[in-house]
Amino acid sequence: MASAESIYILQHIRRQYVQAKLWLYALQTLAVILLGVAILWRWKMEAPILAATAIAILASAIVYFILRWRSVSKTSLHQVARHLNRQYPQLQDSTELLLHAPDNLLQKLQQQRLTITLNELHPEQQKTFSLRGTATYTFLGLALLLSVGILYLPAAPLGSVAPKSIELEFPDALVAAADTAAKIEKIEITITPPGYTGKATYRAESPNLRVEEGATVTWQIRTNKPAQLQFGLNEQQPASFKTQNGNYTFSRRFSESGLYTINLNGQKSAFYTLEIIPDEAPVIQISKPNEYTEIRLGEPQRVRLQAQLTDDYGIREASMIATVAKGSGEAVKFREEKIKLNLSGSSRNYTINQTLNLQKLGMGYGDELYFYLQAWDRHRGYTRSETYFVQIEDTVIVEASFDMTAGVNPVPEYFRSQRQIIIDTEKLIKEQKNISRAVFEERSNNIGVDQKLLRLRYGKFLGEEFESGIGPGGGIPEGAEGHEEAEHFEGDGHDHPEFADQNSPEALLDPYLHKHDQEGEATLFEPAVKAKLKGALAQMWEAELRLRTHKPKEALPYEYKALRMLKDVQQSQRAYVAKTGFEAPPLKEPELRLSGELDKITPLNEQKNIDEKQELPHTRAALNWLAKYKQTHKYKPADAQVLEQAGQELAEHALSNSGKNLKALQDVQQLITEVKAGKELCASCLAGAEQAWTELLPSVKQTPQPKQAVRSKLAQEYMERLRER
Repeated sequence: MASAESIYILQHIRRQYVQAKLWLYALQTLAVILLGVAILWRWKMEAPILAATAIAILASAIVYFILRWRSVSKTSLHQVARHLNRQYPQLQDSTELLLHAPDNLLQKLQQQRLTITLNELHPEQQKTFSLRGTATYTFLGLALLLSVGILYLPAAPLGSVAPKSIELEFPDALVAAADTAAKIEKIEITITPPGYTGKATYRAESPNLRVEEGATVTWQIRTNKPAQLQFGLNEQQPASFKTQNGNYTFSRRFSESGLYTINLNGQKSAFYTLEIIPDEAPVIQISKPNEYTEIRLGEPQRVRLQAQLTDDYGIREASMIATVAKGSGEAVKFREEKIKLNLSGSSRNYTINQTLNLQKLGMGYGDELYFYLQAWDRHRGYTRSETYFVQIEDTVIVEASFDMTAGVNPVPEYFRSQRQIIIDTEKLIKEQKNISRAVFEERSNNIGVDQKLLRLRYGKFLGEEFESGIGPGGGIPEGAEGHEEAEHFEGDGHDHPEFADQNSPEALLDPYLHKHDQEGEATLFEPAVKAKLKGALAQMWEAELRLRTHKPKEALPYEYKALRMLKDVQQSQRAYVAKTGFEAPPLKEPELRLSGELDKITPLNEQKNIDEKQELPHTRAALNWLAKYKQTHKYKPADAQVLEQAGQELAEHALSNSGKNLKALQDVQQLITEVKAGKELCASCLAGAEQAWTELLPSVKQTPQPKQAVRSKLAQEYMERLRER
């Protein structure tokens, strides 16, 4: 059947495909293995890092081949059919029909045609299945070349450079025969830097050393004959080398510079330098902001921080310490925060570029921010930058520094309404996207009306009760409609100089007269202050123009400038009075200085008798009688008199307090009757009388008590000596 024959052809193609794929994967794996074996064979275990890398390469190559083999072995006939469809257009994308039994004559004819086509493309005698392996063969060739280069090129082991031969000079050595004198055949000096440097161990090329602070230096010397080697530093007591397998070794950690010698059989070598490279502290360079930054009104409450942190061996930690000061005077509160820095770059050279949002730090108008940067390196270095100040300008109070002065502000604070206009404008700009155009224009026009009312209000301080004399252009803002000059004629009520007699006496004296009846002069402000206030009114005109034309964003800078000028006017109207102080007269030291003599000191022997008149004595006596009766349950008929006297004090109190304790008086009367009759006393009457008498007594007052000083034995003896004198 054509179906069985076609399936056999597909299986044959699948087998060839799998073999070809595995061959390519094997070549790729072989290329990687060659690299790993070459590295491992060249350096063996002398370089642990390279050896570990080679082993990892070999292991990854093996794992790669296993995974690929499993993936290829799972190739199905359907995948082969789809592959053939992509490779050969002659199959008309119908190869998968060979895997199904034909349902009709048309499918059977198509299967026969496909079988004939497959036999032509892959005849049975063809035993190979070719795949494109250009990339694989190229990779294999490069791997072979690299492996040969690693094995045969004259390269030194990685991580170490062949040091120059080191020779020591012995200027005082005696001339001796070559066969009898001990000589140094080889000397190696190895420096192991401390951990904070991050450097690997290296060898010195000269006996004059320059090593890192805290580095360990090791000398390894081999001589032709047994000898005695010693290490001398700064003319101190020499230390002997250790002998091991015919080599002499000496190792020490150094933190200070000096001069050293190598002593061979008592002969000193020349002096060689041992210089220590100190660990430098981190360097902090802040380019932005300035040491003092003031954020003015209308500016974004953000500070750009740009800084550079550098260190010779690397920075371990860096942070910012920010202190926020809120309030003024004695009510200042400080809050310290540690802010994380956005560090970028290498550990030896960090760059800081971030923005500090002052609002997120809880700052408001008039608050101050003090911050500094600090950094630690990997050793013991620490650096702290200078303190930088950032202040948000206060919208209410303007600080002025006057030495030894106190400010008094006699002028009411008129200059605060402009702040509300700014707040409304900013709110309108923020909500512009969420409201309709009509609402936006209406609100902008309303704010412009508020600005106009505020401008007219301030105009009164300049004597301008009407709009005619306010703002640029005689009451019309620049750029507004109708700014063209109105046409005036002679006799229309305006005093134009072109119509006046320039030679009249009034015109000649006009510049020298102080006129009080003009609106521009009817003010208490000085000319400088008046000029600032006029400038503020001009800014209000500009802001009003843009608010009326529905441009609040353009009006905002003019509003801020007007507020700033108004604050300057307010500050300039403050009156300051210097503080007065008291100058004490000079002391007369001969008269007031203590001499230490005690002959005029007399002990205090004053006595004072305090006669205290006890209140309610009969009530106290009755309470004492009740206490004794509770213990003994005995009484005498004469005790009735004590109860009668206490009852009288209780009756006086009841009469003065609107009949209070009347029930207690009845109980006391019953007790008196029972005591006189010698009967058993009523228990409830005893309780009622006791409670009334206890409430009648006043609260206990503190009375003077004799002071009992407890002195130590030494103090007691000192006081006795003083009395003897």
